[in-house]
Amino acid sequence: MTNQLVGFLGVSLLVIAVPGPDTALTIRNTLAGGRGAGVFTALGVATGQATWTLATCTGLAALLLASEPAFLALKLVGAGYLVFLGAQALLGALSSAFGRSRAVAIAAPSRRRIDRRVALRQGVVSNLGNPKMAVFFTSLLPQFAPGSGTSFSALLLLGLVFCSLTLAWLAAYAIAVAKAGDYLRRSGIRRAIQGLTGAVLIALGLRIATER
Repeated sequence: MTNQLVGFLGVSLLVIAVPGPDTALTIRNTLAGGRGAGVFTALGVATGQATWTLATCTGLAALLLASEPAFLALKLVGAGYLVFLGAQALLGALSSAFGRSRAVAIAAPSRRRIDRRVALRQGVVSNLGNPKMAVFFTSLLPQFAPGSGTSFSALLLLGLVFCSLTLAWLAAYAIAVAKAGDYLRRSGIRRAIQGLTGAVLIALGLRIATER
């Protein structure tokens, strides 16, 4: 049991440390709304993962993977949402760079608009809209669960551990970005990071949409 847990923690930390849509969204929202928005984005991501954990424990995730239309619909919705968020950030950076009026830059998320509830919702939707999470949880958790690997309590415990690690990692990201806020919020640097995270979100969304 101890060896299984250590192995699970090692794999989980490696997976969590690799930047992806959740990391990009956390950075974007921290720059737009401060540390609170970033931490609540992380909480939303972890909430989405907890939902995937329950879906895995109850077999719903496996049913989703077995249904090609449902899986495709989820993939397209999730990809579209990432592209939408990325486009907001990218348009905001471009509008700021070219000195456009606030009326033209309405698509850009301002510091006031990204409050904690919005950040939480974006984190949840972004994670739930990523079909890779269904594949990941249904393949990872049973490998490290004791016994037959199908025990509800064992799968639930491992999934919640993964969610907690994700929350801690992304919250640390948000705190680090917020601490560097004065430097990062300098107009040129902020535009560059905002545009970069927007482009990354768009690219990740397109990749999710086109992957089989």
